[in-house]
Amino acid sequence: MKNKNCHGYIINGVEDHIHIVTHIHPTVALASLVKDLKTASTQWIKENNIFKDFTGWQDGYGAFTYSAKDKDRLIEYVKNQEEHHEKISFREEYIELLKEQGISFDEKYLL
Repeated sequence: MKNKNCHGYIINGVEDHIHIVTHIHPTVALASLVKDLKTASTQWIKENNIFKDFTGWQDGYGAFTYSAKDKDRLIEYVKNQEEHHEKISFREEYIELLKEQGISFDEKYLL
């Protein structure tokens, strides 16, 4: 993220997904940032043998924008991923986010 003039606030995840709260510099395309993050993290995971069975990230990703005033709330949410996902699955959460943001989708494309 530093190479793209972006500021990462927090990264956390559970076994089937991660969340990243970041400020994206206006000159950076989201797709380019995600590609670079996936490429660099895949290399790091493999070089450091972090996850023995890791073969790479899925093809897609989801990204949502929020107001800067929501930053602290989002950071707290990401800090508590394990606890949060004891109550709601990733799939259920993702569908809620899509609906909340007014994004149309076809469930056959969701993992």
